Amino acid sequence: MINPVWLKTFCELVEVNHFTKTAERLFMTQSGVSQHIKKLEQQVGALLLERHGKQFTLTPQGQSLYNRGSQLLKEWQFLEQQIKNDSPFEGRVKIQSPGSCGLKFYNELLSLQSKHPKLYIEYAFAPNSGVEKAIASHQIDIGFMSQAPTMLEVIGHKIANEPLLLITPAQFKTIDWQQLCQLGFINHPDGKHHAQQLLSANFAEFESIAQFECSGFSNQINLILEPVSLGLGFTVLPAHAVSAFHNQEKIHVHTLTHPVCEDIYACHHRNRPLAKRMKTVINEIKSL
Repeated sequence: MINPVWLKTFCELVEVNHFTKTAERLFMTQSGVSQHIKKLEQQVGALLLERHGKQFTLTPQGQSLYNRGSQLLKEWQFLEQQIKNDSPFEGRVKIQSPGSCGLKFYNELLSLQSKHPKLYIEYAFAPNSGVEKAIASHQIDIGFMSQAPTMLEVIGHKIANEPLLLITPAQFKTIDWQQLCQLGFINHPDGKHHAQQLLSANFAEFESIAQFECSGFSNQINLILEPVSLGLGFTVLPAHAVSAFHNQEKIHVHTLTHPVCEDIYACHHRNRPLAKRMKTVINEIKSL
């Protein structure tokens, strides 16, 4: 088994990239840092650093050990924190989700925090791909995604669903394929994913979002419907994002023959156990 003390010294050295500063951070001598690295190299049977005077670069084995070793150190730290303080209503929970479900979830979680002031909710909006990467790299505790995770490091389970809606400028009370093509598509980070699901189920002509001219783009959930309201195009969005738009009289939501809902997944790192406060958050969302 790799010595965790030597591994911590090695990972710290890689991140600081300086023997003396690493020694200062770890309250060690510089020779002590060098000894830890030498012992670690002996233990794993491989050269981890290539030294160039006072500088160094990682060998392929060193890079591999750092990539996995730094994750392990974080997981051990998470486990230690969980054991020491595993209250269901205390501590910080870092969350990300796409904007639409976030518009609903964040307000509900603020109400939960109001009841339990020692529970600290840190919420950020991001597209599905960004949420998944943040989970895999241990940047967040929980991610809510509108598509199943694909990365090996991430595990998810369905907790809810949300209708997808076709939205046009208000003057289009009915809509057909030709009108959609003339309008053009207002895109957003999950636009391709949403359009694929809803339009393929309702328009035989649909093959891909590339069939429409892109007439606008926004990555801000509260701004996506602004160009639609001005008559500049149509878009496809989840219901929570549509209901939160301030200018409802300027848009029209179409009832289609084949309604489509996208599933919402609660996701976390496969190798990280969920603390009780994180389970509290997930259970709160599941109860909505």
